[in-house]
Order: sequence, then C-alpha cells, then structure tokens
Amino acid sequence: MSTRTDLALLKRRIKSPVLGTSDGVPSSVGDLAAEQASRTFAGRKQELALLLETLSDSGPAIVYLHGIAGIGKSRLITAFAEKARSQKAIVAVLDCRAVEPTQEGFLRAVASRFGRSFNSAEDVINGLSSLGSRVILALDQYEVLRLLDTWLRQDFIPRLPGTVRLILGDRQAPIPAWTIAPGWQGILRVIELNSLSSADSACLLSFLGVSESFVTRINRVAQGHPLALTLAGSFAANREHPAFDDVAIHSVIQELTRLYVEGIADPITRQALEAACVLRRITISLLRPMLPGIAVQDAFSRLSSLPFVQFGLDGLHIHDSVKQVLATALRASNPSAYCQYQRTAWSQLRAEVITASSVDLWRYTADMLYLLENPVIREAFFPSGGSAFSVEPARSDDSKEIDQISTRHEGADSTKALRSWWATMPDSFSVVRDGSGRIKGFYALCTAESIPDSVRRMDPILRKWLDHLRDHPLPQNERALLLRRWLSEDEGESPSAVQAACWLDIKRTYVALRPRLRRVYLALRDFAPYAPVAKTLGFVPVSSSDVSLDGSIYYTAMLDFGPSSVDGWLARLVAAELGVVATEMLDVEARELVIDQSRVPLTRLEFEVFRYLRNREGKSTAREDLIRDIWAQRVDVGSNVVDAVIKSLRKKLGDSSKMIETVGGHGYRLRSPDL
Repeated sequence: MSTRTDLALLKRRIKSPVLGTSDGVPSSVGDLAAEQASRTFAGRKQELALLLETLSDSGPAIVYLHGIAGIGKSRLITAFAEKARSQKAIVAVLDCRAVEPTQEGFLRAVASRFGRSFNSAEDVINGLSSLGSRVILALDQYEVLRLLDTWLRQDFIPRLPGTVRLILGDRQAPIPAWTIAPGWQGILRVIELNSLSSADSACLLSFLGVSESFVTRINRVAQGHPLALTLAGSFAANREHPAFDDVAIHSVIQELTRLYVEGIADPITRQALEAACVLRRITISLLRPMLPGIAVQDAFSRLSSLPFVQFGLDGLHIHDSVKQVLATALRASNPSAYCQYQRTAWSQLRAEVITASSVDLWRYTADMLYLLENPVIREAFFPSGGSAFSVEPARSDDSKEIDQISTRHEGADSTKALRSWWATMPDSFSVVRDGSGRIKGFYALCTAESIPDSVRRMDPILRKWLDHLRDHPLPQNERALLLRRWLSEDEGESPSAVQAACWLDIKRTYVALRPRLRRVYLALRDFAPYAPVAKTLGFVPVSSSDVSLDGSIYYTAMLDFGPSSVDGWLARLVAAELGVVATEMLDVEARELVIDQSRVPLTRLEFEVFRYLRNREGKSTAREDLIRDIWAQRVDVGSNVVDAVIKSLRKKLGDSSKMIETVGGHGYRLRSPDL
C-alpha cells in the first residue's frame, strides 16, 4: 500500500464512532448521545473560544480544563470537538475511565481511536505526525489517569509533534509540576470551569423543556451548576408545580437526585438504578444476574435514557455525584439489598475476568476496585483529591539530595547499601518533589531478576530476599518486586503525605506488571504504624529475612498476590469485605489447580474442561457442547471421553471434588465453594 493510500485509509478510519463521520450521519448510539449533548450545550462561549485557539499555530499546545464534578467539562469537550472537526481538525476524545493507567494501556487506547495498531510510543508519535496540520487529543476524566501523569508529562507529551494539541479534563487543578516545570509557560493554558450565568442557565433549561415561569425558581436552587440544572430541569419539565422550595442549597445534588428518583414511576427503571448504583460501569452482562426476571436489555435501555447517565466505551456510567447519592440512600435504607447487589456483581465480574483479554483486563480490575470500599486501597489506585507532590524518575543530579535524606535517617551500613543501589541501578529510584520542585523524599524499587551481583554483595537485606525466593521459588514467568526503601526528608519511613505519594506511584507498577506480578517484598524498622493496613492488604512478616543493620532490626514483610496476581488479590479483598470466601482454583498461566496452597498439574484436556466449566459456573453444560468446543469434533454423545476427564479432575480436586456436579441426562455443572 502506498504512503498516500495508507494515509487516506487512516483518515477514513479515524472517522470512528468516537470521532464522528464525514457525512454527518451518526455511526453509533454513542454518536447519538454526543449529538444530544451538543444540542443541550449552553453557554461557555468564552471557554469554548479559548479551546478553539488551539487550532491556530499561535495558540496553546496544552489546555488543562478543570472544575468540580458535574460542572460541564465533558459537555464542553464534546462541543469543542464538534466545532474543531467542522474546521477540518482531526479530533480524538479518550474517556480515561476506559484506559488502563499504564504506558502500554494508554498507547493501546490512542491506537484504537485512530484505527491503527501502534507497538510503541514512537509509533504513536509518528502516526500522529502523519495525520494532518492539526490533530487534537482530548483526555476526558483525566483524574482517573493520575497514576500515569508523570510519564505523560515528562516523556510522552514533550515528544508530540507540533501539529498536535492536547486537552486534559480533570476535576482537580493541575499539580504544581505542570506549572513550574521550565518550558511549560507559554504553551500551557489552565482553564477553570465555574457555574453558568443566569442567561446560560435559562438557555439550558429551555432545551430541557422547562417553562419560562419556572426558570428563575429552578436556577435559584441550582445556582448555575449544570448537573443540578439538568436534574431539576428534567424533573420539572413535565410537572406543573415542582417541589423545589425545600431544597437546601448546600445539598442541592442530593435533594434534586432524591426528587428526581422519587418521580420515576416505572418500577423497572427504579430497580435497575438501584442495582446499578453499586457498579463502576453498567453492562448488560453485569445487570443480568442482578435483575433476575427482568428483560435486561430493556432495563439497560431505560437507564441509558436518564439525564445523568452517560455512554462510555466500556458501558453506561451514572454521574458520580448522582451515583453517590443513590448508593448512600440504598445502603442506609436497605443494607442487605446493597450488599447482595455487591456480592452478585463480584461473582459475575469474577466469572467474566477469567476469559477477559489483556486489553479488557484493566476494566475488570477497576470494577473490582470500585466494589472495594476500603478507603486506603481505593485511594491508592484512584486518588480523590489533588496532591502537593509529584513523583518522577530520579535524575542523575538528584544523587546529593537522595544521599542527604538517607544519611539523615539511616545508619552508615544502610546508607552504604543504598549508595550501591544508586551507583548500579539509578533507574530503580523515584523522587518526590514539592510544588517548588524540591525533593522531599524518594523510594527504590525493582524486580528481582534485574539485580546485579554487585548490589547483591553490598546489601544484606537484598541477599535475604533473594534467599527467600530461592527457598520458595515462584512459578515460571511470575515476578517479584523488591521495595528496598522509602524515606521522607522530614518523617523518614513514617506515614506521611510523601510516603502516600510514593505508594500511589508504586501502584502504577503493580498495574503494569500484572498478570505476572506475584510478590512484593519490603523492609521497615518500625511496623507498628503500618500493621493494621498491612494486615488488611495481606502482607505477612518473613522473620527469616530480618536483618540487623547499624544497631536496628530491619523487618521484612511480603505480599503474595496469588496465582491470579493483582486481580485475584483485589477479588479476595472485595470478598473479605462482603463476607465471601474467595478461592482461586485455576492458575491459567501455569495450567494448574491451586488447592489449599498446593499445586496440582493438569493435562491439556483436564485444563480445557475445567476452564470451560469455570467460565460457565453455576450453569449446566451439555456433554455435546464440551465435545464440540474442546475436542472440536462430532463424537457420539454416549461416548465416555468426557466422563473420563471429569473423573480424573474430581480425583485431583480431592475434598473439593463435589464442585463438579453431574446433571442427569445432560452433562455437568461447576459449583464454586465461595458462595
């Protein structure tokens, strides 16, 4: 294919459902939703004009758009994208909720928007360079991509070609590193979205069908907040006397959500909303077991029509502010129903993740995290607020500050070991910077296989860890992370905002290494401040690896994620909260059964049959289906080939053999012992 032909094909491909179509005809339901959002877009003329300046050569290269939840960032980005396309710009909008927060996940998401398969950041850069004179990449819901902020800011964005402009939509203002870094001034524009004016509020309400007599009254309650206006307007559109007089200004979203939901007479919609409020995203497959006896596609359609529900690439999303109100109300009024919805969702997610592709795996990880209500863990992956610190790879000129922090809190032997790490593996260090760019702390982290012999000889703690790995080896292809040390300038190893920033960045490595990551080792002199959280997370002491240095004991703790890596670990944490016993019977990578921490190898047919039944857990599976899909041939259904494999599996399951039930005259069913 010639370069010109390839470029033409690429430009046709990027007229995708997210980007629009050249003939103006919507190509998906998502396009219809975008058109509806555009029709109900009101005001923001000044902000829209500022965004459109990115189309000119003299305009900003990056716009950081921020504002509180529901203030209208997504609608503004949608309106801008439509205007920009009308001016021949190529625009791709990424919903960051569907993007895995790793370098590979981000590059994969960008590639999908442009209909291409990019294998590296360099491929993406070259691909964007070839698209045209103006390309816009908009990252909406950027707050959920905070784990990747440092890489984007330091590596990816500076390499973008001059034809590309970047729009970031975030609930928080940019961290100081965006505004203090040399070179950003002049090419970065920060826009804060505030409430709509009275005139723009009236315009939005008129789009929603609200009579003129109610406009002032509604806006007195909503105070120009777009989500509040949408809720109030949708509630009032078909009512002669909407009851807004008692709505408290300080809890406007709560009260308006309550009024709106109370006004929904349709029981199916109300039940679907009730179930969906526990989910990060809404899919038909997740709703089906949560709404037995209800036509789930119809329920899904009813949800999609609600004014506070948005289409996303990975399903429907109830606006976070509304969902929080709905979930809080359900938890208070019917805690057993709330918990049952969570349990059902957990079970369904656990069944689906087994067959999820690597591309979709993060979505299920994020879904599990959403069910997990432990604030420490959720905050570690999805920080809710801004941070005064940024974490980034250490530079060669950071050695003096790192050494000063080490000598302040560590003895001579421990400092010597850390210096050996720096001398041999400087890329294992990350530093924490404050708003002025000053280093306030650091951590050192690497994989076990990357350790050179010179560091092994110099570091007694590391030697103990490697000895433990030798005595308790990991299955082939599984990996261990070694968190050698984290230190804050002021607090040392003690809990602090600096330490929290370190752990947030470390979670990015967790995500990047799954599903191969199996263990994490770390060392501390004082475990007491961390003991409650460490126990919840599953860290256990490894006394055989404790080391005395400089008159202090460095205690080792180890977290074993299990054969299903980070995803299985999260599933167990959620299960513990919900009172469910989670077991991981099948290690897909090793093709082994995991029973009471023991491993039982499976033959090819045993593995395929068990996985087939596991993917259909609780459902009866016919013998002929197994023969057709696993043996890939037509065999007399009276043949005992399936029965022979089942018998062998039951023997290997031992005390758990009753998991595989015989369904008379039909086939078999797998019952999990978890529920």
